[in-house]
Amino acid sequence: MKRTACFALCCTLLLTTQAQQPLQLWYDRPATVWEETLPLGNGRLGMMPDGGLVNEKVVLNDITLWSGSEQDPNHYEAHENLGLIQQLLLQGRNDEAEQLVNANFVCVGEGSGHGRGANVPYGCFQALGELTIRYEHPQGEVEHYRRTLDLPTATAETSYWQGGVNFRREYFTSFDGDVGIIRLSADAKGALAFSVSLTREENAELRFVGDELQLFGALNDGHGGTGMRYLARIRIQHTGGELGIDGTALKLTGADEAVLYLSAATDFRGNPYEQQSARLMEEALKTPYSVLKKNHLSNFQQLFSRVSLQIAGPETTDIPTDRRLKRFFDNPANDNALAALYFQYGRYLSICSTRPGLLPPNLQGLWAHQVQTPWNGDYHLNINAQMNHWPVEVGNLPELHEPFIDMIKSVARAGKNTAKAYYNAPGWVCYMMTNVWGYSAPGEQASWGASTASGWLCNHLWEHYLFTKDAAYLKDVYPVLRDAAVFYHHTLIREPRNGWLVTAPSVSPENAFVLPNGKRASVAMGPTIDNQIVRELYSNVIAAADTLGLRDAFVDTLEHSLAQLPPPVQIGNDGRIMEWLEEYGEPEPQHRHVSHLYGLYPAAFISPQTTPEWASAARKTLGIRGDGGTGWSRAWKILFWARLQDGDHALEILRQLLQPAFGNETTYGGASAGTYPNLFCAHPPFQIDGNFGGTAGIAEMLLQSHAGFIHLLPALPAAWKDGEVKGLKARGNYTVDIKWQDGTVVSYRVHSPSGTPVDVLVNGKLIKTGNVAGL
Repeated sequence: MKRTACFALCCTLLLTTQAQQPLQLWYDRPATVWEETLPLGNGRLGMMPDGGLVNEKVVLNDITLWSGSEQDPNHYEAHENLGLIQQLLLQGRNDEAEQLVNANFVCVGEGSGHGRGANVPYGCFQALGELTIRYEHPQGEVEHYRRTLDLPTATAETSYWQGGVNFRREYFTSFDGDVGIIRLSADAKGALAFSVSLTREENAELRFVGDELQLFGALNDGHGGTGMRYLARIRIQHTGGELGIDGTALKLTGADEAVLYLSAATDFRGNPYEQQSARLMEEALKTPYSVLKKNHLSNFQQLFSRVSLQIAGPETTDIPTDRRLKRFFDNPANDNALAALYFQYGRYLSICSTRPGLLPPNLQGLWAHQVQTPWNGDYHLNINAQMNHWPVEVGNLPELHEPFIDMIKSVARAGKNTAKAYYNAPGWVCYMMTNVWGYSAPGEQASWGASTASGWLCNHLWEHYLFTKDAAYLKDVYPVLRDAAVFYHHTLIREPRNGWLVTAPSVSPENAFVLPNGKRASVAMGPTIDNQIVRELYSNVIAAADTLGLRDAFVDTLEHSLAQLPPPVQIGNDGRIMEWLEEYGEPEPQHRHVSHLYGLYPAAFISPQTTPEWASAARKTLGIRGDGGTGWSRAWKILFWARLQDGDHALEILRQLLQPAFGNETTYGGASAGTYPNLFCAHPPFQIDGNFGGTAGIAEMLLQSHAGFIHLLPALPAAWKDGEVKGLKARGNYTVDIKWQDGTVVSYRVHSPSGTPVDVLVNGKLIKTGNVAGL
């Protein structure tokens, strides 16, 4: 019989039940730019309708649609230069070492195309196409326009009055039938008249097969040949009216109601895309609309409804979402409910942008409106893809970690060749970016492309185990963890001052420093983030081996090596945490990356409780780095301040993350970063990592479990005086509910399926629960 341990603190001060805060984005006008449209997705298919009155555009996506193809970008003679590069670094000639890295220690060929990989082998995530609906309305002024995205149901709506007729549109990407659905209705008989067309910027053809409109084609494989193939189908079921073909469009006139069905597929991984798209279409057409919607809701809500969050405050849900953003930025206390909405929006985007067995969310999540997406819409591995998955465990969506874990296992296989090519070493390594084709080589330039990512990726393998306690899973990924440590063990060198074992060559992601000779460089040995990651990896491999009973001589060697690694934190003369082994000059003190605080988050080396001196140094580091930056950089800083248990400062960074943004030209922070009207994060341009990082940050303000105990409300802002959260997850596979009033926990419950006891820090007191029996 399944056992559940329930630990509860009860108080006579019970939180007054509040009305459920509606989890809706809504607007009183159509979208005028893509960043105002509403994202729908089922983990594979995406739709973004703009709610246009006469011409409505719905951007379509399939998460598997990539140009490019498999390649081998490894430079197999690179390791012949390794000794000289390391010798130069040991001599402090970093600028010369960097020249050698750029010449001999980068990828071969075109790499990622410097972020423009649509027509090179690296490839690019691309939009599937655009569905356009052209409406014919009765004459009259438009009234009562409303456009909404309802998070708990994963449906969007557009409604308005015109010419005495009430028009309504309902959209969803089915979590059951795996098709996109748009239902059009009016309260006057025969009032619906519209045409439907499909377009794509390139590599597309149209055809009609009976009353089905099809868009099909093949993308560029980057080698001058045919790449990934795709097919999209549109069918219309209608009540009343007449359906026909008008040029390149389907046209319906005089109808009472119509349902548009979109089915699409690609041949990713050899998928029989034509048969799949046909089967999904036929199954949808023969299923009543009411059943399709009911099943969609049931499947989606199995995931979404696991967590609820209420934060008491002024009622502002009668204000359109874009104006709520402005009010929140003016003063977060104006709209506590927007913080709760933003948290759940991040969980919504996670659920909608990935599913087990497919791909993890990329830089764009699932949603792109271009052929050449920014930075190829790929998987940046020096923080961005990782940040995409920071909320899934604490947000009670552990299965949504699986696609990323599968990608890590795949890139680890490719990374064995990379380890041989660049270091002539066993094990595996990968660098700062990857794609659906298994890219593991360095980038085209040392300053951003020379940071290894394999150790950071292993953090995700271990965290998934810590949250789930799934021993069978741990046994499956243990070889990947171990082989990552094998690589580092064989490639670390001794730096001369302290005799520590360090990485070389490496970089602190995308940042640079000034040498004593006045020259600027990025390549170094032993940047702080590497020292923290290697220590974390070795410790996790040791713990995993002991858990599985697989300790061997190599694991013993790792344990011995821990004492020879640099400490996770070195504090400089100015009281800050050092980013490199040396106190170099900083050409950009407020750089967007804060990689030397990896040990604060996501790792657990720095804590106000266990390492107060390091925590103080982290505060000073953040003080100089500043609160600004790109969208994702601000999200990371929410997490830093939450780990430092400063809720008010974390809320201030959340305020800055939600700064209204409108432009989409590429910048690296400043006044242009923040949040678009549809709550997408503005790097700018749009990058979804900031959404996920912000969601994780809010969760971290409410619950932490990295220090060996569960900490309730560790970083609660003063503005969040009263509230309730249910369903968050803590490490150890605990589910946690908390109620608070006047900033104090008044009741909580911790649920464990195994009955394993746990210590809980609540209202400043550590409550021992070791004597509580499971039920």
